[in-house]
Amino acid sequence: MSREHLEWQDDSRMTQTLTVRLEKPITSAKFLDESAVGIGVGQVPGLGQANSAANAVQIPAQVSEAQKNTFSQTCQAINGVVIKLNQFYEKVFAEQKEEIAKLSVEIARKILMQKVEDGDYEIQSIIKEALNIAPKKQDIVVHLNPEDLAECQKALQNEPDGTLKYVKFVSDSNIGRAECLLESPKGTVESLINEHLDRISKALKKAE
Repeated sequence: MSREHLEWQDDSRMTQTLTVRLEKPITSAKFLDESAVGIGVGQVPGLGQANSAANAVQIPAQVSEAQKNTFSQTCQAINGVVIKLNQFYEKVFAEQKEEIAKLSVEIARKILMQKVEDGDYEIQSIIKEALNIAPKKQDIVVHLNPEDLAECQKALQNEPDGTLKYVKFVSDSNIGRAECLLESPKGTVESLINEHLDRISKALKKAE
């Protein structure tokens, strides 16, 4: 029985000796593909496991980087959409500002008219508000709608020492309900629904 000695050298640069016992001398030899043997160059024990471990570490890192890139691209796309929407809104609002103001005033008008029709207001509060901007607080004559005058006189009976004690009231059918006109030696003050709505409309049209 002969004894042959085979040697191989792995990547660790360490030489090891493999002893094979044969019953007959070797007469021929040939090289086989790595797929025909159980252990090839890439299948050296320990080396293959090391490569697999390295790949296992790299895969999660690659996936995480891909997710970051996708998230960043999504955020950029959303920001772009938001910017375009804001630009579109500003353009539309600037073009339609007058129509929006008109529509808002008409809605307010309908609401006020409904409140007036239902009697849902206090004529005394309207008069006091007008008095606050009157050029003079004495010798005031207040023109009221006949229906409001009756309600105001009833209210004055409950507050004889109130703000309206020294105000003279006159009935005026030209004045609408929930409106009044103040006369003083230095001028007049009108508290008219249409006048209020016109001021609101102008303010809305001038608003940036």
